[in-house]
Amino acid sequence: MKHPSLPPETWDMEADVVVVGFGAAGFAAAVTAYELGAEVLILEKAPEGKEGGNTRVAGQGYLNTSSAEKAAAYLTALCGPYTVPETMIRVWAEEMCRNNDWLASLGGDPQEHQHPPVGIEFPDLPGSDCVHKFHDGPTYGYSYTWKLFERLVKERPIRISYETPGRALIQNGMTREILGVRAARGGKSVSVKARKGVVLTCGGFENNQEMIRNYLPGVPYCYTSGSPYNEGDGISMAMAVGADLWHMNNFAGPSMALKVPEHPTTFSMQALHYSKKMPGGMIVVGPDGRRFTDEKFKTRHGKIPVNGSWKPLTTPCPMFMVFDRTLMTAGPIYDAHPSHGWTQIVERYAWSEDNSAELAKGWIKSARGIEDLAKTIGLDPAALSESVERWNGHCKAGQDPDFGRTLMLAPINEPPFYAVELSPSMLNTQGGPRRNEKGQIVQPDGTPIPRLYSAGELGSIYSYLYQGTGNIGECLAFGRISARNAVAEKAWG
Repeated sequence: MKHPSLPPETWDMEADVVVVGFGAAGFAAAVTAYELGAEVLILEKAPEGKEGGNTRVAGQGYLNTSSAEKAAAYLTALCGPYTVPETMIRVWAEEMCRNNDWLASLGGDPQEHQHPPVGIEFPDLPGSDCVHKFHDGPTYGYSYTWKLFERLVKERPIRISYETPGRALIQNGMTREILGVRAARGGKSVSVKARKGVVLTCGGFENNQEMIRNYLPGVPYCYTSGSPYNEGDGISMAMAVGADLWHMNNFAGPSMALKVPEHPTTFSMQALHYSKKMPGGMIVVGPDGRRFTDEKFKTRHGKIPVNGSWKPLTTPCPMFMVFDRTLMTAGPIYDAHPSHGWTQIVERYAWSEDNSAELAKGWIKSARGIEDLAKTIGLDPAALSESVERWNGHCKAGQDPDFGRTLMLAPINEPPFYAVELSPSMLNTQGGPRRNEKGQIVQPDGTPIPRLYSAGELGSIYSYLYQGTGNIGECLAFGRISARNAVAEKAWG
């Protein structure tokens, strides 16, 4: 059998431009390439109906900056000590200002979020007032923006091959140029010829535990709230043909959420949402039975201020949310609102109104006393009892001197008592193969791998801090950039 990277004797499918992954970046690359006269084929790992990647289940906002100069200053500040080449910052800044005009030219309806200043993640950084968050249609959430992207692809003669994940890039051994993709479909290997170029838009590695252990700081494991199909395929494919990597330690997280084996993505807990006001109290403790953070603090996509810099939220594992009968009987502890998240939007899990079904499944543990609860979940009874007593004292005093929490200052004193094990959770990773200002994937010496491009969260430009809606905005910007340059290539055959 031939090595998967070598050209086949015959090709099963072909197009001018082959796009691997059908999310926002895949949409932008495919539509741009088609509008420039190219024949386009999209290879999508998910089955039809579950395509869209994280774009489908994100908050549906995308970034459209109001000034290229300010955008460049803001991105430079977001990158902090992890510098990004000036040429990359400049092309990002210039292209991000064009997202609205481009979508409007295709028939979209760009609408700015109602309270734009609230959406500026880091208002103290230079250039931050250029941030404007948009969505398509009447409101954000509920996949409205994704539905526009999907429609704009499907109303054009752009072929989509579902359940066809890319497995390897096919490379000319002499010239090093990429000739196509080795994919899998129906249990068989298929060879896909790309006459002009391949654009990898297949997302990050947020559902690949081995890569998470190797690359992400502070999390022994982490589970996604986004697409379960993002398993780092593009990273492995690009590395095999000599790609450099960047930003592999950066991710939009962690948060804390419930993960159970029966479901591929996480469940968001109502009581942990910073703005939710619920009856009853709760605390989150680590494996030592002690609190470690303000449980209601609004992180900036998982980052918190630590000694003058920003670090990922500490998540000592295992973690447990501990509460009492008051919170348990107040209603569902799961936030099922289908505005974001794979579990909410795609799976639509029907959590019981009184939490009884999840208690019966063992997702929620219970006991008559705190010490018995500690034994049930494997914590030291004395440590957990002390943590609860200390918390109850804070509630009586009306302040939390340990971590400064100001929300849900209610005691945990009404038996029975309950616990939910929490896991680190995230929407996406930012790392992947390094790209240049043309969208080309490059080798460690900076030279491009011929005919290989990327866009989106696979090798995102964000190296340190992340501005909300920036990922979909970048998907659109670099999807267009990569497609323009791929189409400009001379067809090899």
